[in-house]
Amino acid sequence: MISTLRRGLLVLLAALPLMANAATQSAHDLVQDTTNRMLADLSANKEKYKQDPQDFYTALNTIVGPVVDAEGISKSIMTVKYSRKATPAQMQTFQENFKKGLFQFYGNALLEYNNQGITVDPAKDESGDRTSVGMTVRGSNGAIYPVQYTLEKINGEWKLRNVIINGINIGKLFRDQFADAMQRNGNDLDKTINNWAGEVAKAKQTTEQAAEKPAQ
Repeated sequence: MISTLRRGLLVLLAALPLMANAATQSAHDLVQDTTNRMLADLSANKEKYKQDPQDFYTALNTIVGPVVDAEGISKSIMTVKYSRKATPAQMQTFQENFKKGLFQFYGNALLEYNNQGITVDPAKDESGDRTSVGMTVRGSNGAIYPVQYTLEKINGEWKLRNVIINGINIGKLFRDQFADAMQRNGNDLDKTINNWAGEVAKAKQTTEQAAEKPAQ
């Protein structure tokens, strides 16, 4: 059980591109350079972060938060059906809950990383306003897990919009879970927003199951 969990956490670490200085780098170099920097920082401070995970979540929020298109992703997860009914305050709360859940979830995944190996694929065409960056992550069991980030250029800066982990489309997964939660909660938007952490936990289970099926 512990081995299964760790393999799941490993593949999930790659689901969060660790990026900074979005305006000055290509999407590919952004992922490559900042992943290297974050892993070096993690190696130097891992024991401290394990003792105080909140300190690590704060660091992730500082580094990753500005690069994630939280507004666009939140609206995509809600879909037009629900986002057009949400007040600005509800949208803001959901954005914060969305980011908080990701940083806690993927922060835990990073703390499980033991230098097994991460490789960023060669750069693709970045001439438009949308591109993808591929990555492969080697699990502790030697299996290879493919990851693909989708990024969009917004006001001249690359922003994260989606990620596919070992064939699991996280954006679609979250959209389906939001719609399902709304049905279970009797279309109570506040209840669904405030309980979003539970939906992220369900995503964790799904992606851990995906980690059990490495790419061939």
